[in-house]
Order: sequence, then C-alpha cells, then structure tokens
Amino acid sequence: MASPGELAIERAADAEVLVRRSMTKGYQLFSVLTPPIYAATVLYRRGRANFSLNRFLRATWIGGAVGMASGGAVEYARVSSSSGETIRRRRISAAYDTDALRADDHSTIGAILFAVLTPAILWKRANVVNLILGGGGLGSSVGILAHYGRTLSGDPPPRIVLPDILPVPPKGS
Repeated sequence: MASPGELAIERAADAEVLVRRSMTKGYQLFSVLTPPIYAATVLYRRGRANFSLNRFLRATWIGGAVGMASGGAVEYARVSSSSGETIRRRRISAAYDTDALRADDHSTIGAILFAVLTPAILWKRANVVNLILGGGGLGSSVGILAHYGRTLSGDPPPRIVLPDILPVPPKGS
C-alpha cells in the first residue's frame, strides 16, 4: 500500500501531465481559430489597405498563447476538483489516445516547419519574433488541419482498447 505522501506525488504528476496536455490542445485550437477570425475581422472593419502581415502573424502567436493559458487554467480547475483515481484514469486514457497523439505530432511538425520557413520566405515583411512565433502558430494549425484531413480521407489512427481497471502494482513487489 502506498503512503499518503506517495499518493499525493502520483496525483500531482498525473495532474501535471493533464494540464500540459490541455495547454497543448488549447494552443492547437486557438492556432486554428485565430488566423481566420483575425483576418475576417480586420478585412471587414478596416478594409484590405489596413491588413498587415506583421499584425496577422502577431495575432496568430498571441492567440496561441491565450489558448495555451486558457486550456491550462480550465484543466487545472477540473483536476483540482477530481479524485486521484479519476485523474489517473484520465491520464492513462490520454496516454493511449492515438488520435490525439497523431494530432500532436502533426501539429508539432507543422509548427517547426513553418517557424523555419516563414522567416526564410518573408524575411523583410515582418518583425523577426512575429515571423518565427506566428509562423509556428500557422504551422501548428496547418498540421492540425492535415491530421483531420487525413482522418476524413479514410486513414484514421488505430484504436487501442484499454482494460476497464488498470491496477497499480504495490511498491516493492
């Protein structure tokens, strides 16, 4: 039987994993939503003459940062009111969710590629920080859209069936 201190450490580790995962999902969601919303808002309110690539890229990475912060805050609130067993079950389920893992992989690959390619292509058109971070945000959204396109085209990730109860072995055995 684990001591109360060990259980608290395990619960904190599981909670940390879930909060980080939700921060990633928040970044991905807001990276997909921010560019079209920002572009539509600026074009509708001010017209094409006031649309700037620098502001567009800045809005993209700031939107991703807001999504990351809000995703982490929502998950922290959810985790703080959950039991240790529920948190453990959710963490294990998240670890074996192949759809989410593939979405994270596509998002990361897209973010890295676009963070490198955007400054290389548009070097003189925007601030360097906005080029790198905004390019990463655009790449993240392109990666997420590629993941969903792949899933819709008939290439879903394999499903892993988890047993109902996953026992935690006692320490020392």
